[in-house]
Amino acid sequence: MSTAIGSSPSTGSTRGPRAVDAPATTTETPQAQPDPLRYLLSYNARNIGKVVSEVGRATRTAWIDSIQRIASPADAARRNLLWWSTMADRREPAWHLKNEVVLSTPFAALRDFTEDGHRDDDVIPTIVLPPQAGHSSTVIDYSPQQSQLAMIRAAGLTRVYALEWKPATSATRNVSIEDYLTVIDRSIRRMGGKANVVGDCQGGWLATIFAALYPERVNTLTLAGAPIDFHAGESVISASTKLMAGTMGLAPYKALVAMGGGNMPGRAVLSNFISIQPQSEVSRQLQLLENIDDPMHVERYRVFEDWFKHTQDIPGAFYLWLVENLFWKNKLIAGDLEIGGRKVDMAEITCPLLLLAGSTDHITPPPQLFAAADAVGTPERDITRRVATGGHLGLFMGRDALRQDWPPLMEEVYAHSTPKPAGKSSGRRRSTVRAVADPAGTPRVPAP
Repeated sequence: MSTAIGSSPSTGSTRGPRAVDAPATTTETPQAQPDPLRYLLSYNARNIGKVVSEVGRATRTAWIDSIQRIASPADAARRNLLWWSTMADRREPAWHLKNEVVLSTPFAALRDFTEDGHRDDDVIPTIVLPPQAGHSSTVIDYSPQQSQLAMIRAAGLTRVYALEWKPATSATRNVSIEDYLTVIDRSIRRMGGKANVVGDCQGGWLATIFAALYPERVNTLTLAGAPIDFHAGESVISASTKLMAGTMGLAPYKALVAMGGGNMPGRAVLSNFISIQPQSEVSRQLQLLENIDDPMHVERYRVFEDWFKHTQDIPGAFYLWLVENLFWKNKLIAGDLEIGGRKVDMAEITCPLLLLAGSTDHITPPPQLFAAADAVGTPERDITRRVATGGHLGLFMGRDALRQDWPPLMEEVYAHSTPKPAGKSSGRRRSTVRAVADPAGTPRVPAP
């Protein structure tokens, strides 16, 4: 179940129907930020307890299962062998929806997911900026049953594109923030000059910076799990950055980049994600053993592991820039960020703004995202805030978020993206069930 936070449009508004219609939030006094070291020690202690609890649960289950199968040691050996082989069998993640690359650079590619029959549709195109944290961009087309791109198309936004972040190489280690903004601008100009921009996680703060610098290119801005105020709320990433950068500057991060030959190693990013929530990793592998004879569970496990464990490097110069300017010095929300001699002023963003946060998101807690609402120039009536039940990754590929939370948001975007007949509101409700189908009764796979 999801909770929605937003304010209703004024009676005289000519906009389309809002995706969320709920009372406005009350202003709260900002809480004092916890001491980074104390917070990290407490957080890790809680995680250790969760790991011990999960191992204990799995051990009890294994003993019961062993007693039930005591007459068949060969079967136990078979299950263990199948467990190990399944954990080791990894494949490269792939795009599932038909698409074509229409713009390519050494570090990014623009993919067009528009179906042939919809190329002339009278709807503003939509571009999705995926997360960029050492993993494949295919998370937005995670599986045939759970695809953010398929859901967007089913909402009526039939002209849809996505930027794919390519793995960094020695030739692209010096790619800069300016290069990323340029490729977004080139992509939108190729799409017609104006687009609905959807940014997931890191793609969200990148989309925000772009919208502030190129407001004329952005029709609507949708952000999901995107850190805008990097120091808001309780976040292990924010606390660790404050602790390390506050005591040693960028030295630890530069060392990691040097070890990667000028790039941030994707394996290091993966190790960091696992260390943040080790209980998810332990639980996922132990639940695989428990359900090794369930084809549906094994398939869901394989799809997730293929994406999660297949890493790619991040351009070193870009990575060090974001650590210093965003994670450490928090310049975006402070209004101190400058790029190419231009000030990044979020007040320049006046288009409709839609925000989706996860209630248990440990990577980007909701306050980090919702801070955007107070910094932009968008009227309050055109700001939608929504909280999905679940964590970080579930916002982009989780079955609940794709079936319950994204559809109303994209219906709101659709209402701003089609011609409006005189005296009538635009947009209509679209069915997204087929785009986010899910086998009934399939066990969930624990994910960070």
